[in-house]
Formats: sequence, C-alpha cells, structure tokens
Amino acid sequence: MRPVTRRQLLEIMGAGAALAAFPALGAVDSRPSEPIRKPIPGTDEALTVIGMGTWQTFNVGSDPQLRADRTRVLESFFANGGEVVDSSPMYGSSQEVLGHALDELGNDGGLFAADKVWTRDGEATREQFRQTASRWNLDTIDLMQVHNLLSWEPHLETLKTMKAEGKVRYIGITTSHGRRHREIEHILESQDIDFVQLTYSLANRDVEQRLLPLARDKGIAVIANRPFEGGYLINRLQGRNVPLPDWAGEIGCHNWPQLLLKFIVSHPAVTCAIPATTQVEHMRENMGAARGALPDAAMRRRMIDALDSV
Repeated sequence: MRPVTRRQLLEIMGAGAALAAFPALGAVDSRPSEPIRKPIPGTDEALTVIGMGTWQTFNVGSDPQLRADRTRVLESFFANGGEVVDSSPMYGSSQEVLGHALDELGNDGGLFAADKVWTRDGEATREQFRQTASRWNLDTIDLMQVHNLLSWEPHLETLKTMKAEGKVRYIGITTSHGRRHREIEHILESQDIDFVQLTYSLANRDVEQRLLPLARDKGIAVIANRPFEGGYLINRLQGRNVPLPDWAGEIGCHNWPQLLLKFIVSHPAVTCAIPATTQVEHMRENMGAARGALPDAAMRRRMIDALDSV
C-alpha cells in the first residue's frame, strides 16, 4: 500500500469529517496547488476525485501520431494530479496504447491502474489478468473489476484469491448506462468487494436512490463513469452556448465540464469520476474540477435546476 504523507492524512481526515453529513459538503476544499482527494473506505489511501477513462479515446491502434497525442493527454493528466486510469480488454487497443504512453512518460508511482475482466469464461480470470498486466507493462494492477457483471460469480471468487496473493490490491464490479441495478444491489449487499463502478451524472441520477447510499453504508468506493453522458451533456450546454451560471465561480468552476464533474464528486459516496478525452486542453479543464470547493447540498440543488432549465 502506498505511504500517505502527513499532509495527505490531514486532507483525508478533513474530507471524512466533511462527508459525515451531506449539508457540510461545502467544507471540503483544497489549497489551490493541491487536488481534492477522497479516501478509499476502510483504508489510509486517498485518490484524486477526477480520474481518466479510456473507452474509445485511447483505441488508436499503432498509429504513431495518435499514440503520441494520447501520451500528451496522459502526461497532462498526471501533471494535474490525476491518479486513477481506467481501461478494459473490451476497449480495443486502449490497454496497449496506455502501456506505450506509460513507457514514454515513465511511471513514477502516481498511477492507480484500474482495469477489468471481460470474458464469459469464468476460468479465464488469471489469464486475462496476465494479458492486461502485460499490455500495461505492470506487475500488479491496483483495481480489477468484473466488467458489466459478465460471469461475475466465478471471476469475483478468483479475484478474491488474487487479492490475497497480492496480484491485485482492490477488486470490484462495473455497470453502465443504468443497466442491471437490481443485480448490482444484490452484489453490494452480499459480496466482499472494494469498488463499484456505475453511471452517474447531473442528468442521470437514478443511483442516488439506492446504490450510492448502499455503497456508502457498506464502505465500498464508487467510480462514476459516463459523467458527460457520452458527450451529450457537453453538446447540450457548450454546443448551444448556454452561459455558465454566475454562481459557478463560488465553487471554482470556470466551464460546464467542471460544473458537471463537481456535481458528481461532491456526492458523499462517490470516490472519483472518470471522464475521457482526446484533447490536452479538455484534460486540463476536467482536472480543474479537482480543485477549489465542492458544492454543498443547496448548491447541488441549484446545479440540478440549472440543467433542468436548459
């Protein structure tokens, strides 16, 4: 487990106190030079609240220019305090492109590698892990998740053993697009897992009813995928030149992507969100959501109203 500095420990303790009651979320802040981080429940480890997804964006094959472009995106992510990078065998060449980018940049230990098992063969968990680790050029993976619950029961049993062996540090499950929430609820209630990944955005808040409170009660970290609804929200807001509300500056938001992301990561149960991008400029915008104040309950209500009025 990575060591935590005294400063980081104080930040974790402060975040934990602020999250004890939802109305106190406004107390979670960060010095301008440091990103906001949230603790992984039950551990002394914290993660920057904005991570990076790679679905579609890093699936560029062997094209040298596109690989160089994605390396610059990853470089910007790390330069702005990013840690969690999420991928999957489902994402075409994304794993290989990530491995290439990490080799180019040099992995200094700041990476939190999150990947997935994606096969119907319940006996292939270890083999897929070996393939994934090889593509990332890593010996261990921080978080292995069962992608979209595919053969989740045998995969989870093997992953639990691999965690005990030190091959992976955390295990979890994923879903997206609002699918299979009843099954996710059953797994959260019955299985010993560390993370759940699900879709959550300002426009898609269904998980607030059951899954997010349950994850918080069970001490399970939450990764939010599709924070921009596959780009739909960005097109709806920035594409139509909808003005950013004047009050957005109160929580350090300078653009719509930052406002959308801050809504997500201000929920007490959410550990981080994983937007994806192909542009360095957009990466910098996204990472800006990891600084400044997080909205409290009243501000979150204003954010919902702002989107509903568009």
